[in-house]
Parts: sequence; C-alpha cells; structure tokens
Amino acid sequence: MQGIYEKVQETAAFIRSKWNQVPKAGIILGTGLGPLVEKITVEVAIDYAEIPNFAKTTALSHRGRLVCGRLNGLPILAMEGRQHMYEGYSLQEITLPVRVMKALGADLLVVSNACGGMNPYYQCGDIMLIDDHINLMGDNPLIGINDDRLGPRFPDMSQPYCRQLIDRALRVARANDIVAHRGVFVAVTGPNLETRAEYRFLRTIGADVVGMSTVPEVIVAVHAGLRVVGFSVITDMCFPDSLQVADPHEIVKIANAAAPKLTTLVVGVLEGEK
Repeated sequence: MQGIYEKVQETAAFIRSKWNQVPKAGIILGTGLGPLVEKITVEVAIDYAEIPNFAKTTALSHRGRLVCGRLNGLPILAMEGRQHMYEGYSLQEITLPVRVMKALGADLLVVSNACGGMNPYYQCGDIMLIDDHINLMGDNPLIGINDDRLGPRFPDMSQPYCRQLIDRALRVARANDIVAHRGVFVAVTGPNLETRAEYRFLRTIGADVVGMSTVPEVIVAVHAGLRVVGFSVITDMCFPDSLQVADPHEIVKIANAAAPKLTTLVVGVLEGEK
C-alpha cells in the first residue's frame, strides 16, 4: 500500500482542478448500468485516460469516464464503468477511485453490478440489495504495509453494507412496486463463468448471486470509513441442473432493461441524504 496515499492526493487534486464541488456520494456503475447517468445533471465529464493514476476499462458496455455533477440536486461523482481483476489490474489499482472519492469529501459509496443469480427465488431482471459478501478472488486490496492515513490496519467487516441504507432502498422498492431482494454476493476473479460444480459450491456456502467485481471496492470503502449500499442486477440464472449457455450481449441487454429500476432505487436512497 506504499505510495497509494500520494497517488490518491495527486488524482484528487486533478479532479478538483476540473470540478471544485464536494461530492456527497460516489457511484460505481457496473455492466449495462450506464443509463443512470442520464438522470445526472452533468457539470464535468472526464475520460479515465485523462485522469492521473486511473486505469482504463476494457469491459463490455463500460464507457470509461468520470461524471461530476448533481443527482436531484445532490453533488455526486459517478464512474461510468469500473476496472476488473480479470483485465489484469491489481486490486490496489481497481480500488484507487474509491479512495479518491473519499479524499474529495464523499461519505457514501453506491456500488452496482450485473451478476448471475443462484437463488431459486430470483429471476432475471430482479435487483438484490447486497446484505453481505464472500471474497473468493484470492486477493485483498489491503495487503501490504498499512498507511494509517488511509484507514486502520484491521478494519471491521461485521457490517460492510449500511443497514439504514438497505432499509431505505427496500422502502423505495416497495413504494415503486420494484422486485428487490436482500442477499449475499460472492466475488470471483473471472473472466470465465462458472461450471455447474462451482455454482453448486457457491450456493452451498451461502451465496445468492455471483459476480466479478464490487467486493474489492467495498473492502476499501470500509477501510476508508465510507458508508456503502450495493445493488446487484440479476442478468442470468445459474442453476446447475438446467444451466444455459450465457450470452454476454444478452447480459448487457437485461442490465440495460433494469437500469430504470436501479435509477429509481439509487435516487430514492440519495434523497434521504439531503
């Protein structure tokens, strides 16, 4: 972790030179979920390639820019796309934007992703509020000598996702007739999808959905002292006894179709922060 603090300060200073507001929240938009940006009053948009220490994204449907502006009047930073371990990046590189959001003044992180559903009560297009997670990525972004300026050596993970924000999101879902579950997200490295045996294993250990992101960012958010709320959009069903071949383009299509529901939930959660 040596040198991360300096990189965070350099990156934050660059963004501040383009946009001098203090964000209330940072938002990470996953696969197919970019349409939420349409609800943002964009004041500044910066391509990742222009931002010091930001890695580019190569994932399908990830635009790769940082949007600075307001969502229903609330100042926010939104990442249109994220970086992944399967793209060859270290977890420290992947999570640096979260630390930058904190350095710029955010106290809340909204994370979203597209995922495979393993819970038989879920359906494609449903949204799950992440209540807890399992890290099976074989790595941790906090490995290394700890810099106390970034956070404590041993951050507590008994409640990584803010219960108050989860409850608020579920109330918004009920008020808008949106199907929203509450469950456990398991993160794997990818980029291949799982075998039937792996899906059985993941379900056995308590996971409801599986994806290739989110957990590293949440670990760093907790380390930095940010409150977190997480949304998973279920884009394909992963039942080992009736497993179908997954189509990445269909996954993006389903995520895009769910974007209006996700937008309603995110806006509703942030409304409570005013």
